[in-house]
Amino acid sequence: MDLSNLKPADGSKHSDNFRRGRGHGSGNGKTAGKGHKGQKARSGSPRPGFEGGQMPLYRRIPKKGFKCINSKNIVGINLSYLERFDDGATVTVETLKESGIIKNPRDGVKILGGGELTKKLNVQVNAYSESAKAKIEALGGKAEVI
Repeated sequence: MDLSNLKPADGSKHSDNFRRGRGHGSGNGKTAGKGHKGQKARSGSPRPGFEGGQMPLYRRIPKKGFKCINSKNIVGINLSYLERFDDGATVTVETLKESGIIKNPRDGVKILGGGELTKKLNVQVNAYSESAKAKIEALGGKAEVI
């Protein structure tokens, strides 16, 4: 078996140029595959989702909220997580990922002011809360926005 021998399974492929309603000898004459009478046998049958005048499902279900296309999904990390790093280390999004603090940085990383920090660090992430920035700089570290 190789690529030159591949073919679809028997009966799985149908021709799109089949001529319906061309007499009994064609195998699809008379009703042309539409059965006998009824709404679906006639031309102009209803559109998909039409429920015979009943309120359709897509209108019965309650609609709630909307999704803002401009919103960003930012990962927040408390200051206490930065205690893992050595004194004087540079903390970036990549180093946070390598150390297992974050799994997926999504649209950015923000350092929040929760917890205490005892080490001088050079932190380079997307955003800081005011309290986090003040705590980092009070210890002599740098809070750079990338």
